[in-house]
Amino acid sequence: MNKCFATILCFLLAFKVSACQCPLTQLSTAECEKYDVIFKGIIKKVTMCDNKPGEAMFEIEELFKGNVTKSYKILFECNTECAQQLSIGDEWIIYANYKQINNAALNWCSRSRKYFKIENQDFYKIITGVDYTDELNYLRKELGLHRFIKANNIDDGKRNILPNLLQSSLLLIASLIGMVVFYWVFKKFVK
Repeated sequence: MNKCFATILCFLLAFKVSACQCPLTQLSTAECEKYDVIFKGIIKKVTMCDNKPGEAMFEIEELFKGNVTKSYKILFECNTECAQQLSIGDEWIIYANYKQINNAALNWCSRSRKYFKIENQDFYKIITGVDYTDELNYLRKELGLHRFIKANNIDDGKRNILPNLLQSSLLLIASLIGMVVFYWVFKKFVK
């Protein structure tokens, strides 16, 4: 009876367990063309998800592709099967695509990889067949190093904020008054 119960429990749990299934990719020029931003950098600040994407601020050491500043924010999802721990001080090679005008989003199934001081811990090498140093050397050789753009001090964080109810009402009233005035002027001067 206990074996039967244990078997049924294991069977039910097997359907609840989810694993990260990312497609395997080869390090190539064609693979690098899929991404807008490729760099090697160190994490300086991490803000975890709170009903919005998490943010990791990187200090970029080597830029291989993209138009970014030396200090650059990457957005990431926290609650996905493939999510990994981002910690301050970690070194990463990031492959990302633009999500917002000044930010790129990290897809956990991209080629992005963390540097491990102990080579045996580098599970990316097992998955991709390329170690961290070989990947860096490939990027340096094939893509070359690029210059950073100058920091833009314009606060663009409020571009996508919708007006509140009062602002929307005022805009609607102003639009209606404008249409009435236009109609009156048009009727008076055009006969």
